[in-house]
Amino acid sequence: MKKILKVKIIFICFMTFSQEILATSDVFRFVGYGPISSGMGGAATAINTGGAGMMTNPATLSLMDDGRQVHVGLDYIEPDISIKNNETGEVVKSDSRSKNRGPYAAPQFSYTYHQESIALGFGVFANGGVGVEYGSNSFLSKATGGLNTDLENSSRLLVLNIPFAASFEVNEKVVIGAGVDAVWQGLNLEMLMGADQVGSLLGAGRVNGSLAPVLGGLPDLRGAHFSLSKSEDVASGVDGWGYTGRLGMLYKVNKGLTLGLAYTMESKIADMEGKGTLTAIDGVAGNISMPGKITIRDFQSPAQLNFGLSYKPDEQWLITADISRIFLEHAMKDINVGFVANNGQNINILLPQNYRDQTALSLGAAFTSGKWTLRGGARFTTQALRSDTVLAVIPAIPTVFSTVGFSYQLSEESNIDFAWVHSFEETMTNSSQPNTSKPIDVVHAQDSLNIALTWDF
Repeated sequence: MKKILKVKIIFICFMTFSQEILATSDVFRFVGYGPISSGMGGAATAINTGGAGMMTNPATLSLMDDGRQVHVGLDYIEPDISIKNNETGEVVKSDSRSKNRGPYAAPQFSYTYHQESIALGFGVFANGGVGVEYGSNSFLSKATGGLNTDLENSSRLLVLNIPFAASFEVNEKVVIGAGVDAVWQGLNLEMLMGADQVGSLLGAGRVNGSLAPVLGGLPDLRGAHFSLSKSEDVASGVDGWGYTGRLGMLYKVNKGLTLGLAYTMESKIADMEGKGTLTAIDGVAGNISMPGKITIRDFQSPAQLNFGLSYKPDEQWLITADISRIFLEHAMKDINVGFVANNGQNINILLPQNYRDQTALSLGAAFTSGKWTLRGGARFTTQALRSDTVLAVIPAIPTVFSTVGFSYQLSEESNIDFAWVHSFEETMTNSSQPNTSKPIDVVHAQDSLNIALTWDF
């Protein structure tokens, strides 16, 4: 009973400590998990990245030294996001206007055990997310006709994975691994849509329900605003639990060359549900607020296929590369929002996203001398978002990243690992309804720091 209680306390502490995460790669995912991978461009499929390897290729657990290891770390993210109205020249920047709006922090924790041919691991890792805060006084808070609404525009998505993994050395050359993750996902969202955007969705058959004709029948409809948020550390406006799983393998070609292959399945997360408010903005009747229940349906993390290699020409150097295919097209076709007012009336809205499948290349190198290991790398991805469907509240568009990092051996049993990831500025323009009323430029750059301590025993 005491052990169970300790596990619960540890989990609650990590849930309380973790805040919303802004995506640093692959739309909603980090550039690597843990500072070893992050310092080498996110490569992790064919190298030892410690317990964090559970999040990419569970077979890499067998590359760790025999014994037990505890890994405790933190990702710290500082985003730089702005939206420009190309008609008026107005610019609004994402800021820290309310609780947990940045800078952002995310936890890392793992416990691993390796003995002879078997390795086991358990962990808690933030998988990724998105978070922006534009306040209530910018052009994004103006309804059709320039009507000020004083309504917020913001988002916060947190995805937390709890992996359990195992690997088995079949022989001197082949290692296989598998893992299953419990996944928790929470979303806050404040978003205003102009009457022209609502009309575009209606015309495309993307709105239905008994509230649709009510909105259309208002004397001077200017827009509609969805609010589903909690200003708390972890608790979100809507949330849900689910699972995912992954398989991996390693093939040791020779002493210096190792190949890796891993596949992570698309998540199976329940529809996120919670309380929210739909506000109709009318030029004659004013703001008409309708509290009720909001559901975000079938919001999943994509499947991913990784192929990697590592090469050690000598005891000091390590060169590694990963190529990944992220299957976003199936996972992120629409944002499917359902709302049921307290009086029983309902509305369903499909916001088009139509993400493309994404290809990513991670390159990294490490040099070890004495107690120090220095790392560097880069990551290049194709653009998954489409300019005609990008939303101001989901601006995860960077595609080029540079990384540096190091490890220092504090003692025979402990190490400190560090990485810095820079997401180069990317700009995307959207002039198309229904996801924007005015033509906008979305600008996104970012820096993140990753630090961890490990203890072997």
